[in-house]
Amino acid sequence: MEYFLQQLINGLTLGSIYGLIAIGYTMVYGIIGMINFAHGEVFMVGSFVALTTILALAMIGVTFFPIVLIIMLVVAMAFTALWGWTIERVAYRPLRGSFRLAPLITAIGMSIFIQNFVQVTQGARAKPLAPQLSGNIVLYAGEGNIDVQVSYMQILIMVTTVVLMTIFTLVIAKTPLGRQQRACEQDAKMASLLGVNVDRTISLTFVLGASLAAVAGTMYLLYYGVIDFYIGFLAGVKAFTAAVLGGIGSLPGAMLGGLLIGLIETFFAGYFAAEYKDVAAFSILAIVLIFMPSGLLGRPEVEKV
Repeated sequence: MEYFLQQLINGLTLGSIYGLIAIGYTMVYGIIGMINFAHGEVFMVGSFVALTTILALAMIGVTFFPIVLIIMLVVAMAFTALWGWTIERVAYRPLRGSFRLAPLITAIGMSIFIQNFVQVTQGARAKPLAPQLSGNIVLYAGEGNIDVQVSYMQILIMVTTVVLMTIFTLVIAKTPLGRQQRACEQDAKMASLLGVNVDRTISLTFVLGASLAAVAGTMYLLYYGVIDFYIGFLAGVKAFTAAVLGGIGSLPGAMLGGLLIGLIETFFAGYFAAEYKDVAAFSILAIVLIFMPSGLLGRPEVEKV
């Protein structure tokens, strides 16, 4: 029982990171109906920017963790927001009226470009980071020195995810930007005729999604303590799987899918074989889509005639 509870905590932590990345996928798809396959690399860039920032702060003597964390998040979100805006302007806006495969190809090209750019500029070796937030809380003292505990870093990740999910849900539901996004999702041409700046709304959606990816990248760096230029591909595929599993286009679905993928991976690695955890995650995805083609919380797409 203790082992199960510990794996549950670990799975929720990993799933929170996947969920933050998946929200970026589902926001972009909800607006323009296309998948931003460069989003995983934006997550990777965010983690490298966060690493560079924390090393620069250490050089000038700034080591108080709350201040360091805030500065890391602000700088990483600013850089990735710029990347998100650039991806939209370069890979999507010129091809928005083209056939649907064209922006997909350019997004994959942008993903390869960012991945190789980071590899050339930062090197191919993994970049380690010493633990910045240590300590844990023992939730349950089990028998045989097996305790159920949650680290402060895990608490930080889950609290950050809940707060950001709440903020973004309120933004979509209550703010003028959210109303514009929902209008563009339903009918971009009609929204434009009614005075909505569609180009600006789409750009802001890319910026918001990229900022969330930066937060996920920062949390990934602090939690695992090592990054390389390839983490964006793996995390991006998992987050995309989470978005599809939860229902592409649904923010709660993206978070639910992220949590489920994290739990599936963690439990399968803990009870069976870590080498096949990806097989388990994709198998669950296939089974769910067979019986629920729109995902767990997705809405069936209605054809307009």
